[in-house]
Amino acid sequence: MSEPASYANYLSAKVAVRACTDKAGRGVFAVGAIEAGDVVAVWGGRIVNRTDAEAIPPELRRYVVQVEDEQFLAPLEPIDAAELVNHCCQPTCGLSGQITLVALRRIQPGEEITFDYATTDSSAFLEFPCACSKSPCRQRVASDDWQRSDVQAVNRGHFSPYLQRRIDRKRAANAAE
Repeated sequence: MSEPASYANYLSAKVAVRACTDKAGRGVFAVGAIEAGDVVAVWGGRIVNRTDAEAIPPELRRYVVQVEDEQFLAPLEPIDAAELVNHCCQPTCGLSGQITLVALRRIQPGEEITFDYATTDSSAFLEFPCACSKSPCRQRVASDDWQRSDVQAVNRGHFSPYLQRRIDRKRAANAAE
């Protein structure tokens, strides 16, 4: 019988963690070509409610992913590589479901693996200044970014299901007016 994995996430063998040269910290970067639609990462962890998510220390809270209106995927410790995928306003990856990241386009070796946190998070306690420096950049990742038409255009088809339901309800209400 094999030993269970010591991590809760999946990260493609075509990527690796390294220091970011254009911003502080670490990120995940392609080490081989990744084709559009390829699975790049799948997150694991533990599901917590809003109160518990808000109580997570700030240095770990940055790894929390909202998966439903009141449910959050909190990281297990120690933090592993799949949780180091950074935000970008012009992402290379997007969601497929609640916890899977797929390539939005062909990603070349050396490119950073990123996704738009507006596709998962709608809670004010998860807001932060944006450091992606990609044009156009929103300068801040806010809890209502999922409502922006530019964010919806860039990430069409790659929102967490709970946010996609909100988007669809809002479109239906606007169409009924």
